[in-house]
Amino acid sequence: MKNRHRIFIAINLPGDVKKGLVFHTEKWSDLPAKWTKKDNLHITLEFLGNVSDEELLDVLKDTQELAEKHTSFNIKLDKICYGPIRFGSGQATPRMVWATGPKIEELNLIPHITLARIKKWDWNRIELDERPQIDEDINLEFEVNSIEAMESVLKKGGPEYIILESFELKS
Repeated sequence: MKNRHRIFIAINLPGDVKKGLVFHTEKWSDLPAKWTKKDNLHITLEFLGNVSDEELLDVLKDTQELAEKHTSFNIKLDKICYGPIRFGSGQATPRMVWATGPKIEELNLIPHITLARIKKWDWNRIELDERPQIDEDINLEFEVNSIEAMESVLKKGGPEYIILESFELKS
């Protein structure tokens, strides 16, 4: 049987940005959600899913070529809000709590960082008028100098993200 790897391409966040995001989320600690571990905070550029060992070599090569085509750039995070909203039974149910920012023209991407995943069952048990509103302006900015090919290893305590290879953007 061939090895399969859960692979994604990501921008990792500097430690001070991760710390800032965790600081902002502490006020919603009673929200029925599974919060992302600080070390796992990142911006996914592309989730590739299950990849074989052979395919992984191509992914690494393609990621290196992508990095070589882009120069360093800045990302600004300016909002913490609910992420994709599902409508059902006449009410909106958020799936996640996100940190977002303006579109990154270099990558044609609107950045979002999953801060938490809403526990739907527990969320639906909260009275409509008691559900917390999350729509906060923040101001975090950082320079991106590399992109990473990463593996998500599912463990009992939650996923562990491992950097397989980091690719410097051209200067």
